[in-house]
Amino acid sequence: MANKTYNYSQQTALAQALGKIDHETQGVVLPIHVATTYIRGADNTYPSGNVYSRADNPTYKPVEQLLCQLEQGDQALLFGSGMAAATAVFLGLKPGDHVLAPVVMYWSLRNWLLNFATDWGLNVEFVDMTDLQQVSKAIQTNKTKLVWLETPGNPMWTISDIAAISELAHQAGAYLAVDSTCATPLLTQPLTLGADIVMHSATKYLNGHSDVIAGTLICKTDNDYWQRIRAVRAQGGAVPSPHDAAQLLRGMRTMHLRVREACTNAMFLAEQLQQHPQIVEVLYPGLPSFSGHETARKQMHGGYGGMLSIRVKGGEKAAVHLAANTKLWKRATSLGGVESLIEHRASVEGQGTPCPPDLLRLSAGIEDKHELLNDLLQALPKA
Repeated sequence: MANKTYNYSQQTALAQALGKIDHETQGVVLPIHVATTYIRGADNTYPSGNVYSRADNPTYKPVEQLLCQLEQGDQALLFGSGMAAATAVFLGLKPGDHVLAPVVMYWSLRNWLLNFATDWGLNVEFVDMTDLQQVSKAIQTNKTKLVWLETPGNPMWTISDIAAISELAHQAGAYLAVDSTCATPLLTQPLTLGADIVMHSATKYLNGHSDVIAGTLICKTDNDYWQRIRAVRAQGGAVPSPHDAAQLLRGMRTMHLRVREACTNAMFLAEQLQQHPQIVEVLYPGLPSFSGHETARKQMHGGYGGMLSIRVKGGEKAAVHLAANTKLWKRATSLGGVESLIEHRASVEGQGTPCPPDLLRLSAGIEDKHELLNDLLQALPKA
């Protein structure tokens, strides 16, 4: 459950991990619980509230309570990966249910929806979620059970209006779930805008150090659907190790510092690169020229995220060569870490990708912004 009595700011909640201490030792860092099973009482109940570690591990609880505080949610669940968290939302539905998903979204989940969810029996329809008319037309009253949003949408950073789409979804009797990985709870809180569930790939900004795989879901209200999702996690065993949960909590304690610096760096890079003659386009919600800027300004607070993409003059070959000639930027998949990453997404996503072939995805880390810019500039002429 959410910690209803903790009324400090997000920054303080993160830095102190809700102020929790180990009551047995008075340690300011909580212990890691590695037990897989727990003792029953003499009356055959579980006085600790823990039954089996696949569903109940005390190391998960501080992370889940902190997430509830950050997102203003009722309950949270920690998963073994972002994909495990995301797919649990769909597995909580029933065969034949109609779901809407965005055209621009995390590629691995898009592939899963195309290749597994449809075979399992879900009726999946992809829609341009930036166009409210298209969303309204696609939603089927009493047939659509879930609308899945991702905003900003990876890797084009499209912005969807959470409040408006939540109203459309609820009018039709559907739930709204939002992948808010790139916004983080510090920039957007989808549950306060009408969403029913918010998902994060905790591997990214929540942990922020490229050394933990984890995911999470937070709900606005506990209900039958949430209990089905909880059962998917417990019965499928989609949980992280206690050590990963503890390391995730440690990473989250500095998230407010990391996200703030990443936002500053991304904004600086976007403003500088949009003026360069060899850059066709900069995709970043913080730029006034970006198509989704006004919606982003309305629902994102404190920054526009650490992710941006650039389209390079000269097409795919020029983009690949630019990435190959950077020295400071690391050529690797993923995002949200303290180090800056660059990647040619079309070649990663392959056939069927909506990603332009001249696009490079940039995850701005927390390095010196001028050094990050200079590294890109020295690589550009070689493109």
